[in-house]
Amino acid sequence: MMKRVNSDSEKQLKTFGWAAFLNDFGSDIIFPLWPIFLSTVLGANLAVIGFIDGLGEAIVSISQAVSGYLSDKIGRRKPFIWLGYVCAGVARVGYALSPTWHFIIPFRILDRSGKMRGSPRDAIIADISTNQNRGRNFGYLRMMDNLGAVFGVLFTISFFQYLGYKRLFLLAAVPSLLGAALIFSVIKDRPRSDAKLFRGLSFKDFDKNFILFLVLSSVFALSSFSYSFLLIYAGKLGFAVTTIPVLYLIYTAIASAMSLPFGRLADVMSRKAVLGLSFLLWLLVCVTFIYFKNPIAVVLAFILYGLHLGAIEPAQKALVSELSAPDLRASTLGAFQMITGLVALPSSVIAGILWSTAGSLAPFYFSAGLTIIAGGMLFFIKNVRFS
Repeated sequence: MMKRVNSDSEKQLKTFGWAAFLNDFGSDIIFPLWPIFLSTVLGANLAVIGFIDGLGEAIVSISQAVSGYLSDKIGRRKPFIWLGYVCAGVARVGYALSPTWHFIIPFRILDRSGKMRGSPRDAIIADISTNQNRGRNFGYLRMMDNLGAVFGVLFTISFFQYLGYKRLFLLAAVPSLLGAALIFSVIKDRPRSDAKLFRGLSFKDFDKNFILFLVLSSVFALSSFSYSFLLIYAGKLGFAVTTIPVLYLIYTAIASAMSLPFGRLADVMSRKAVLGLSFLLWLLVCVTFIYFKNPIAVVLAFILYGLHLGAIEPAQKALVSELSAPDLRASTLGAFQMITGLVALPSSVIAGILWSTAGSLAPFYFSAGLTIIAGGMLFFIKNVRFS
């Protein structure tokens, strides 16, 4: 019987992994072209682009919290997951058919609302995992996410000149819809008996460990501004526009390759150790950009950035899962994503203001300081785990 349970868990994990791969494959067909598409094809200025992207990030944070709460309340996960992929696929069709940027806004909201899949999916993964493999399982999911992104960017580089924006965007809808079909046909939703006992989520449901972890994660989120600033800085140091996508590929590919090893390391060592390592890697990114101004250093910084991305999510999600009560897992994961996501919103705004007023290195100094504070707070987190 135990062997059958393990087999079912692996099947679910692999299904989620391939659905994540397909969705990110579609996303990153669009992603490298997104700002150019908005500005040159649909006539949006930089303020409008900032508004659309900022709105998208806010929707992501809210949708994950709402879906996590509702998932715990009704005791079902699957509908939120496959519907999230459908939203992403339909939105990309809308992008392709939009004549001006004004029409993009409702489709952007729909696209980012598709992130409703995150908290319920992560709750299933936490539930089918043990303390011995939870980091590895979240690492596997992140690896498949990033691997899909790598193939999406390569697809765009290879076929954009033949297909153009709108045909490419229409094609980008297909992988997400296939991911939705995969979830719908393979994943079996098991209504949870404890859903009848669901009383809602309140502040008193969080233990002191989780609250402290939420605060330090919010501090770090405020420090981790958009990767766009890294790419812009690389351009400032002499990288040509045609080579900047290569830097994007470098860190995405490394994040994909290292997510699973870092997840396994979090199981063998501790969540805290790997999370602390991810903070250190981001700190080294900032230090490299501050003190070194040559192409080799820039490439090294993007390698470190990929390692940071590979380490942070598996350890972070595993730790949040284990600091939350099992019957409130989706709600807690959603609340965590919402709060840290909303805190992250002003991080790029602050970075932009510092860049404009105090110089291009100011955001890196600011970020390094906050990262050191968050890392120091991490020492006070205890590894208290629910089953």
